[in-house]
Amino acid sequence: MDKLLSNSSNIEYVPENYIFPPETRPGDEKIPLGSNIPMIDLSEAEKGDRIRTIQKIIKAAEEFGFFQVINHGVSLNIMDETRSVFKELFQMPVEYKQTLCTGDPLSPCKMCTSSITYAIQKVHLWRDNFRHPCHPPEKWQHFWPEKPTRYRECVRKCSVEVKKLASRILSLISEGLGLDCGYFDNDLSGSMLLSVNHYPPCPEPSLTLGITKHGDPNLITILLQDDICGLQIFKDGKWIAVEAIPFAFVVNVGYQLQIVSNGKLPSVEHRVVTNCTDTRTTAAFFVAPSDDCIIEPAQSLTDEHHPPIFKSFTYKEFHAHFYAKDGDTNVVLKPFETQKGN
Repeated sequence: MDKLLSNSSNIEYVPENYIFPPETRPGDEKIPLGSNIPMIDLSEAEKGDRIRTIQKIIKAAEEFGFFQVINHGVSLNIMDETRSVFKELFQMPVEYKQTLCTGDPLSPCKMCTSSITYAIQKVHLWRDNFRHPCHPPEKWQHFWPEKPTRYRECVRKCSVEVKKLASRILSLISEGLGLDCGYFDNDLSGSMLLSVNHYPPCPEPSLTLGITKHGDPNLITILLQDDICGLQIFKDGKWIAVEAIPFAFVVNVGYQLQIVSNGKLPSVEHRVVTNCTDTRTTAAFFVAPSDDCIIEPAQSLTDEHHPPIFKSFTYKEFHAHFYAKDGDTNVVLKPFETQKGN
């Protein structure tokens, strides 16, 4: 098999190093569609129903760690063009894509199959991935691919709009938590990474995973899906599938928001499954603190009756630990918990 899954037009079998153990593979179980995953109409907040919108977002974040947003202000044309250019990227000639598969650890743009830790993985993910920083675009766009020719322009426009959307959502969340207006501005949401995942059809989806069970290390994630389902969240001891709703964004709580909220808003485990008929391409915008930003529970959310359950640390420290532990949800928070959180 070629290094990138997207380099092969017809994969007839699953190589052994892509087959997950029985206890972690999805198997043949039919996962129900999570029709009760909250849908938030953001336009209601601008029409005099801001308090009710905030209440919906906080309730969704508390109960699911996930919600979808519609009427979010991002141009549908921009969303369409961006999805199209991402699909075009993975259809580019093999030779061109190989130039993006750099082994340079300092390169801000990286394309790979499975993940950047491919060489040390025991089992590989059924996906190709391309990632790079995207905020602010004027700082990073000269590193972005020159092909497809419209890549830089499309991604720049989309990144700017998604960052605005993230700021709106974080403003509503800060208000819902009782924090100062603009609490999440500046360093707490100072960076944004784009991660484009391309999941080709898999001959035996029951044996593979597009992404294993995990939580996100950042503040919030805003996901641009296509029309194919694949994302699943773990709630009440079982997996539920997230519906692919046209022109909606999926928003989920990351570990940093869980920590700032002193555990009120949890980062919920999720995974991606494959299918045998359709290619699925998605784009996750990871809104994250700057490396040296101090992360800790908001002081206004702690008192003698609600002591902080997390310590103070830098995002750089958390990020390094997260990847050292390969995102293992059982251990990633442990070093950052206080005795009250254990």
